[in-house]
Amino acid sequence: MYFPFNASPVYGDEWVLNNNNNNNRSTRNANNIINNNSDRPTISTGAAMDSGEDPDAPDTNRNKKKRHHRHTAHQIQELESMFKECPHPDEKQRMQLSRDLGLEPRQIKFWFQNKRTQMKVSEAQHERSDNCSLRSENDKIRCENIAMREALKNVICPSCGGPPLGEDSYFDEQKLRMENARLKEEVSLCFLQNSVFLERVSSIASKYIGRPISQLPPVQPIPISSLDLSVATGLTEMEKSLMAEMAAAALEEAVRLLQADEPFWVKNSSDGREVLDLDSYLRAFPKKSPDVRVEASRDSGLVIMNTLALVDMFMDSAKWAELFPTIVSKARTIEIIATGMAGSRSGSLVLMSAELQVLSPVVSTREFHFLRYCQQIEKGTWAVADVSVDFSSRENQFAAPSGSRKLPSGCLIQEMPNGYSKVTWMEHVEIEEKTPPHRLYRELVSSGLAFGAERWLGTLQRMCERFACLMMTGTSTRELGVIPSVEGKRSMMKLSQRMINNFCASISTSSGHRWTTLSGLNDIGVRVSVHKSTDPGQPHGVVLSAATSLWLPVSCQNVFNFFKDERTRAQWDVLSHGNSVQEVAQITNGSHPGNCISLLAFNASQNNMLILQESCTDSSGSMVVYAPVDLPAINITMSGEDPSYIPLLPSGFTITPDGQAASTSSNPSGSNRSSGGGSLITVAFQILVSSLPSAKLNVDSVTTVNNLISTTVQQIKAALNCPT
Repeated sequence: MYFPFNASPVYGDEWVLNNNNNNNRSTRNANNIINNNSDRPTISTGAAMDSGEDPDAPDTNRNKKKRHHRHTAHQIQELESMFKECPHPDEKQRMQLSRDLGLEPRQIKFWFQNKRTQMKVSEAQHERSDNCSLRSENDKIRCENIAMREALKNVICPSCGGPPLGEDSYFDEQKLRMENARLKEEVSLCFLQNSVFLERVSSIASKYIGRPISQLPPVQPIPISSLDLSVATGLTEMEKSLMAEMAAAALEEAVRLLQADEPFWVKNSSDGREVLDLDSYLRAFPKKSPDVRVEASRDSGLVIMNTLALVDMFMDSAKWAELFPTIVSKARTIEIIATGMAGSRSGSLVLMSAELQVLSPVVSTREFHFLRYCQQIEKGTWAVADVSVDFSSRENQFAAPSGSRKLPSGCLIQEMPNGYSKVTWMEHVEIEEKTPPHRLYRELVSSGLAFGAERWLGTLQRMCERFACLMMTGTSTRELGVIPSVEGKRSMMKLSQRMINNFCASISTSSGHRWTTLSGLNDIGVRVSVHKSTDPGQPHGVVLSAATSLWLPVSCQNVFNFFKDERTRAQWDVLSHGNSVQEVAQITNGSHPGNCISLLAFNASQNNMLILQESCTDSSGSMVVYAPVDLPAINITMSGEDPSYIPLLPSGFTITPDGQAASTSSNPSGSNRSSGGGSLITVAFQILVSSLPSAKLNVDSVTTVNNLISTTVQQIKAALNCPT
C-alpha cells in the first residue's frame, strides 16, 4: 500500500509518521484529494498521533523532542476490529476503548481520525488509477475508430461498385435501413418492369419445381436478410428472392405430402413401409418425369424432445450434424438468407450443404446443396422443408458432385404433452448414380432403406432418448457400478459420444477420405486409409484406419447381442489375447436395453487399461464401438471434469439389414438366407502407426492391420456358425 507521506510499517497495518516539513506538505496534498465533509480529520505527525497531544498546540511545543509511543499488537488488533464495525465512534465508545486498551481518549480519537484519512487517501488513489486505465482504454478505442473510418473511406459498394455513403450516413443505422428499403423497392420494380427477366426466372422455376412462378399459390412472404457487405457466396438480392420462392413452394408441397394419405402413399408389399406413388404425385404436381431413380419414403413417430428444441437443432447445421452422427458426415451453413420473424425460427431460411453416409467404406456418400426453410403453420405445429438449389446462371456452384438432388422433403413437428413431439418425416430425392454401389449394399440402397425416412426417424428417436438420459439427474435401475456424481455421468456420456463421432468419421467415404483396397479376404477386401492426427482428443501422429464389410446369414439382433455380450468378447476380440472382461459400470442410454455405455475391465489384475464401449440400436441398424482408455483418464472423466482432451482411438462394428426380403431373396454367396434375414457387417479398426506426424506408413503396419481384420472376421464367422 502506498501513501503520499513518508511512512514505515509497524505490526502490519500500523504506521509511524516521521515529523518533518516534507510530511506536512504531503499531508496537505493528501487532504486536498479528500472530499470536504464535516468530520474531515487532520493528519497528525509524530507524537501527536501516538501520544495524544493536541496538533493545534503552539509551535514551540512541536519543536521539542517528542516521546514516541508505539501501540502494541493487541491494541492495534482491537482498534482495527472496532474500526471495521464503527469508523466513527462516539465519545462513550472512545472512553470504553480507552479503559480497555490503556490509552488516553485523545489517542483513540486521533487514531481513528488518521485511519479514516488513510482509507480515503487509498480510495482516492485507486479511483485515480482506475481513471487513468479508463482514459487509456478510451484513447485506444478512439484510435481504432479513427483507423476504421479512414479504411472505410476506400470501401467500394459490392452491389453497385460505387463509393460508399457519406461518413455520417454510413454510421447512421436508420439511414442505412432506409437505403436498404429503397434498394429493395427498386429491385421489386425491376422485377415488374423487366418481362425478359421474369420469363427467365419462370423458366428456371418451371424446370425445378414443375410449374412457372405465376401458377404458384400465394404463400407467406419470407423476410430476406438485409444487404451484407461481406457475403461469401456473392448472392444477389434477385437470387435470394428466387430462393425464397423456391423454398416457399417446396414447403407447400412438402406439407401437403406429409399430411396426405392415399393415393400419394402406399404400403410396400415386402416390408410395409410407406412409399410414394409416382403417378399420383406427378398428376398432383405436374413436372417432367425424371430420367433418374427416385427415392421417396415417409415415416412418423413420437420423439422425446419438445418442438422448439427440435426446430432449433434442425436449423443449425452443427447441431443437426451432432443429432445425426451416423448419417451426416459433414454439414455447414453456406449462408443465412432469412433469420425468422419476431425472434423465432418461423420464416428462417438457410442455404446449407451436407454429405450423407452409410457406415461402410464401399458406399459412396451423397452430397447436397439445399435450402432449408422453417415455418410455424399453426399453433404447436412446425414444418421444416428442404429443396436442392438449381441455378443455370451459377453454372455448377451449387450443384452436388454426386448429381443427386433433394426434391421437396422435410418433416412436420407437432407438439405433444409431457415434452414429446410427433414427427412425420419424408425423404424425396433424385439419384443419379454414376457408379452403382457394391453388390452387397445394392439392395439396401436401391430399396431406399439406406437413406430413407425410416432411418432418419429411428436415429432421431434414439438420439433424443440419449439427450434425455444425459439431462436426467437420477439413475436407472438398469445402471451398474458406481458413478460418483451426475456430473461424472454426463462427462462419461460426452466422452462416449465423441468416441462414436470419431468412429463414424473413420469409416466414412466422405470427400478427402481416400481408401486403398488390399487384396485378400472377401471380394471387398480390407480397405485402409491414413491420416495425420493433430486434433485434440485424438492421439497425435499417423493413424491408420482399416475396414471391411461382409454379409452374414444371421439376423441383425443376434449379431448385435453377440458383439454386446462381454461373455462372448474373447471369441472375436483378438487384441484381448484370450483374457475375459467384466462389466464394472453401465450407463443407460435409452429405452432399449441394448442402448447403453459400458466400462469393461480385464480380469487380469495387472492390466491398468479399461475399455469404454457404447452399444446402440434402432430400427435402422446397430453399432458397437469401443476404445481403450487408461485408468487415470477414466478417473478424470468420472470426477466430472471436461473429457475433451482425453485421446481416443475407437474401433468397432456396424450392423445393418441387408435390404432383401428373407423369404424370397438369395444369398450373394449362393446359399439360402435364414428366415430372420441377413446382416451387413462393417468391421473397423484404428491403429496409431507412429506418434510422429512426419512418419511414413510402412509395409509391416499394413500387413499387421490386414491380418488383424482377417483374423477377426474368421473368428466371428466361426462363433456364429457361418460358412467361411
